[in-house]
Amino acid sequence: MAVEIVETESYREDLVSSGLVIKTSELAKVYEMGSEQVHALRGVDLEIHKGEYVAIMGPSGSGKSTLMNLIGCLDSPSSGKYWLAGRLVSELDDDELAYIRNKEIGFVFQTFNLLPRATALVDLTDRMHHKPNELSGGQRQRVAIARALVNSPSIVLADEPTGNLDSRTGEEIMALFANLHREGNTIILVTHENDIAQHAHRVIYIRDGKIASDEAVKK
Repeated sequence: MAVEIVETESYREDLVSSGLVIKTSELAKVYEMGSEQVHALRGVDLEIHKGEYVAIMGPSGSGKSTLMNLIGCLDSPSSGKYWLAGRLVSELDDDELAYIRNKEIGFVFQTFNLLPRATALVDLTDRMHHKPNELSGGQRQRVAIARALVNSPSIVLADEPTGNLDSRTGEEIMALFANLHREGNTIILVTHENDIAQHAHRVIYIRDGKIASDEAVKK
């Protein structure tokens, strides 16, 4: 007897089959600040397909960082829904979110976040036995990017990845992201720098907790 697979809202095969790696619906985040409520995100609807290279921009206080935290499963929304790789992650508990972060998301942070005592066994043959504090900023960021790719994540989420680098090294890191995108990786870049955002193929601009614009980058 054939077993019928029933699709539920907690896992949507239709999103996976259509190539959508991220889908949000009316995603909102409200922070309680004493007796006041701060609406950081106000009903964001967003779709990102597998293999896209997307930059998220916005001024300070726009909700850009809040959206990154929700996409990265570092926080949960106050309301709305978020599917990552077909799974409804907006209703998961902290332990389940931690599992999703480790399995589905590769993080690249501005501050590298490397363990001081670890060694760099990543595409840096002449530096493979060096500790992170013995590497240049660009070398540390390359190690961080390689670490982010270890589990073959659904998305690579980069938060201001060139923020602590000089302009030349920053361009080298952006060239590395371009190569990763050509290899089929889905890259989401969070930045306040327009010239860095222009490396992406699509730029989403956040203002006042909403998507103000969502446009393809002219190459």
